[in-house]
Amino acid sequence: MSFPRAIPLIFSLLAVLSACRLAAQPTGAKSATASDAYAGSNACRTCHPNVALQFFRNPHNKTGVLANTPVDKAGCEGCHGPGKKHVDTKGGKDSIGAFSQMTPGQALDACLRCHSKDQNRANIRLSNHTQANVVCTSCHSIHQPESNRSLLSKRQADVCYGCHNDVRAQFSLPSKHRVNEGFMTCSDCHNPHGTNAATWKMGRRPHLVDTGLNNEQACMKCHVDKRGPFLYEHAAVRVDGCESCHSPHGSVNARLLKRPVILTVCLECHNGAGSFGRQADGVTTQSASHNMADPRYRNCTTCHVRIHGSNADRTFLR
Repeated sequence: MSFPRAIPLIFSLLAVLSACRLAAQPTGAKSATASDAYAGSNACRTCHPNVALQFFRNPHNKTGVLANTPVDKAGCEGCHGPGKKHVDTKGGKDSIGAFSQMTPGQALDACLRCHSKDQNRANIRLSNHTQANVVCTSCHSIHQPESNRSLLSKRQADVCYGCHNDVRAQFSLPSKHRVNEGFMTCSDCHNPHGTNAATWKMGRRPHLVDTGLNNEQACMKCHVDKRGPFLYEHAAVRVDGCESCHSPHGSVNARLLKRPVILTVCLECHNGAGSFGRQADGVTTQSASHNMADPRYRNCTTCHVRIHGSNADRTFLR
């Protein structure tokens, strides 16, 4: 037999010998080798007593999210990885998975090993926060949280105010949502982990505004009387959304309105401009009987009380 023809036979024999060697290896040998890289959470307590003191209360205490983490090694090494090398080298962040040394992408990947299963985090990689390198460790503190809710590093409003100082100022205006008072939180309206495309504002993605029931605006979670469905819809509410008239965080005007006088809010749209709609007349303007110089006609909602939608009159009268 020539040498070129013998080459396939040689490789076949080597494959058989390798298979026999693996078959003769004890079943637990591979798992034992993987287990040897772990030191166990008890070893961590020796140098990190401040973390271990309250960590038994933490939901991550029983976590073993790495694919090869033995059940009895869950806890610290479930997130930080095998710690045997870290113990042998007497510490050092280079020998352990230290989140303070990770890039934003690495920290996000580490948390999503477990939390990617949650529905409210389905869009986290597309969110404005992730694209700005604001990831889990930017808001959450696993070992020393100041807030019991979601292991936040601070009170939720203070966490958000760390970047959104303009919103902090809006919540101090006379007419506002009571976030600073603790009546509600930012996450009642926003999903910091990312949201689906909005069904209002022509589908433009809002600032992480969480959709409510049936993909409605978050406002409808509390203002259920504005939900509808109505026989006569107000396009400004259904298409443009609540923000066409209101400033959701705070305003110097009553009812969070963008303008101090009701008629100026209405006349932003009802000026006769445009040629769209079913009758090609654009947004209808007030009739000749409505003299804006007369104070009686300056408060539109005195008569048009069902301005968010009506089941009785197309002009939203009583």
